[in-house]
Amino acid sequence: MYGERVTSVDRPASPPDPQTVPVPESPHWPAGAAYAPVEPDRITRLVLRLHARAPRWAVPLAAVGCVGLGMAYALLSDPTHSDPDARPTCLLKLTTGLDCPGCGGTRALWYVLHGDLPAAARHHFLFVFSLPFLAYLFVTWAGNRAFGWRLPELRLSPKVLGGFLAFWLAFSVLRNLPWAPFTALYV
Repeated sequence: MYGERVTSVDRPASPPDPQTVPVPESPHWPAGAAYAPVEPDRITRLVLRLHARAPRWAVPLAAVGCVGLGMAYALLSDPTHSDPDARPTCLLKLTTGLDCPGCGGTRALWYVLHGDLPAAARHHFLFVFSLPFLAYLFVTWAGNRAFGWRLPELRLSPKVLGGFLAFWLAFSVLRNLPWAPFTALYV
């Protein structure tokens, strides 16, 4: 496990470059290593042992638990009827008075959980737009991780991701402008 060169979880590293400078042999260094492997500390060894012993479905189940806790928070707190300065509040809005890129996301989640998609889109359109993609990405990852399913992967090019992030940035700036028609984006 230690001393092997690995570049990712899926495949071993490519063979070492023959142009590298050879390292003198030592009883503490493996032959051909370009650096001395670091001995893992106690916490790292514990995490590695737990990871090796955990069932395949443990990590997807933990992710579902975290998402479930977020949904439970949104349902119990009812952000649609709380005061604008109710805790917890967004630090950006608290300090600058501007809406952050995620502002309205909790209210949008509350409306999605109650089946009111137009109201959810009114509070955060990009959140509602991205939900099906995020759900599919999670199902493909969790299905592969827990059950070995090989569902078709959603391949997004860097241009598509960059375009989405640029649109999100423009949306975040435009929703803070105090003139019509941008005031319709204010939540």
